[in-house]
Amino acid sequence: MNPQTPPESAAPAETRTAVLETTRGVGRRGWLIAAAVLAAGAGAALGWRRYSLADPEPDVDVWQHSFPTPDGQTLALADLKGRPLLVNFWATWCPPCIEELPLLSQAYTQKQKDGWQILGIAIDQPDPVRRFLERSPVSFPVVLADLSAVNLTKALGNTAGGLPFTVVYDANGRLRHRKLGQLKPEDLQAWLK
Repeated sequence: MNPQTPPESAAPAETRTAVLETTRGVGRRGWLIAAAVLAAGAGAALGWRRYSLADPEPDVDVWQHSFPTPDGQTLALADLKGRPLLVNFWATWCPPCIEELPLLSQAYTQKQKDGWQILGIAIDQPDPVRRFLERSPVSFPVVLADLSAVNLTKALGNTAGGLPFTVVYDANGRLRHRKLGQLKPEDLQAWLK
């Protein structure tokens, strides 16, 4: 034993108690922080799983679908084949959907001359869609969803059924891009070249 260092038992009892209390405090705080980090990580993982896109079904044929328009006509997606197409699934009760509609409308106005098509598929009741479009018209065509549109979003990998959901097809009818969530100008700049 070194004569310069007193044995551990020679330290005053108050000091030993203070060290133990400090160590316990850090330990408790450490466990609480670790538990919080684990809980946040688990929540993020569940959220990612719920709101991430699955692979689209290999045999999904978007071009076989037809949907009614708000004015009572029918639009067949097969009529849109042959040119690039962006399809946006939205609803009047979905705030991010409503926020991105002016961006899509502007993109359609700018890119239509380059052959681009944009179609909005409203996952909503006909009357709210008609009222919304009267108040806030868009430059691109909108159709009303039925059960086949909801099933189409799931076949395209949106298993959670979240909105807004956007898909982009090239002129050959191949699926090129998908996004679950609100579009940003950067998305459209990258996709609508």
